[in-house]
Amino acid sequence: MTPPISRRDLLRTGAAGGLGIVVAGSLEAIAGPAAAQAACRPAVGYGALVEDPAGLLALPPRFSYKVVAQAGQTLLETGEPTPSDADGTGCFRGPNGSVLVNNHEIGGDEPYRVPTLPGLTYDPGAGGGTTNIEVDRHGNRVREYVSLAGTHNNCAGGITPWGTWLTCEETEQRAGGAYQKDHGYVFEVDPFDRKANLDPVPLKFLGRYSHEAVAVDPHTNAIFLTEDASGPNGLYFRWTPPKHFRGGKGALRALALGPAGDTAGRLQAMSCFKGSKHIGDLSEATQPGTRYKVTWVDVPDRDARTVSVRKQFSDDQITRSRKLEGAWWGDGGAYFVASYARNDDGSVNEHDGQVWFYDPESETITLKTIFGVNPDPEQDTNYDGPDNITVSPYGGVILAEDGEGLSHLVGVTEQGKAYPMARNELNDSEFTGPTFSHDGKILFANVQSPGYVFAITGPWGRPNN
Repeated sequence: MTPPISRRDLLRTGAAGGLGIVVAGSLEAIAGPAAAQAACRPAVGYGALVEDPAGLLALPPRFSYKVVAQAGQTLLETGEPTPSDADGTGCFRGPNGSVLVNNHEIGGDEPYRVPTLPGLTYDPGAGGGTTNIEVDRHGNRVREYVSLAGTHNNCAGGITPWGTWLTCEETEQRAGGAYQKDHGYVFEVDPFDRKANLDPVPLKFLGRYSHEAVAVDPHTNAIFLTEDASGPNGLYFRWTPPKHFRGGKGALRALALGPAGDTAGRLQAMSCFKGSKHIGDLSEATQPGTRYKVTWVDVPDRDARTVSVRKQFSDDQITRSRKLEGAWWGDGGAYFVASYARNDDGSVNEHDGQVWFYDPESETITLKTIFGVNPDPEQDTNYDGPDNITVSPYGGVILAEDGEGLSHLVGVTEQGKAYPMARNELNDSEFTGPTFSHDGKILFANVQSPGYVFAITGPWGRPNN
């Protein structure tokens, strides 16, 4: 967002190293329309998108897709329909293909809830969770089954170095009414071992807040987390494991159930500086290459028993950002995405997307990509609202667009040129969960509503500039 070759293993050294870039539209916000027109012509990528006669996905020439799952239409192995609102997705190498762990961002009146099956349910009052989808090496659906139920608004997450999926609840929902337990936690899901998913345990030491995504350092097992929240805007977190912790399947669960339990390790919020100047909001940065020094501040009450975590700090203690979204570990650090910023939400400057890179060696973050405010979201060459992120094995990154107007999967080449990888032909619903198969032959991605999971194949290679 990585053991058997999946999202992390496809990140080769240098694959995203060229992302000190400005993508389509951003120079207009920084240097005016003339500069934007001169410097931000979109890349060819894999070619112009071809309209889909079926009205689902427009793809480049010679690319095609298969529907792996469809909410309300395909069936789980227990007979219930595939749940609604597919979101963040992890891909794991299986014996005969891949296993997808598919989040379901169900938080209200969605038509198809995750079935609250015995042994797999945290809170029967909540309708979210995850399903595991097995596909063969060609992307054909084999089966789908529930791996976690009774969680709330499962948005994104991340893959661990030991081959599991961390699924995040984007909520601060308290127990009450239909909800029997508090929510706003991270849960671990095993893609293969069904017994490991029994009796779900919230990883409370990672905090209770509107979690979006995570990235895990394979060397230190530190976990970096984004928060999608407003009023005030959200924070970027680091969890440092306790001394002698060793990552592995079951290790986080054992820690949560151990003596330290809810307060194991240290949960801290990021605070950024430019020299001696404190940076109060990431929207202060308007140019790629902007670099800030990072310090970390301990969270006083990570379970937010009386006050939301992000409200436990004064503004001079931490650095905020509107819409912190996708996360991915690669190039020795953590990429994370801010989807947009507006003055009326408390942001200093307006933009339609930032991609940041945290370097643990230098304790800095660097702005790699910025999208200016999109002047016309209905134009097929304008992009805004990056959300989930994955790294392409063929160079550059793929971003899931969750903005206004047309909705795309947007590629960005190593040289910093943006191109459309796919366009939603059905409606304006967001793309979610892009992730490649272990061999790089299939790009899996979702359209959240009405709830499609796609397997995209074609003549992959380094995208043309």
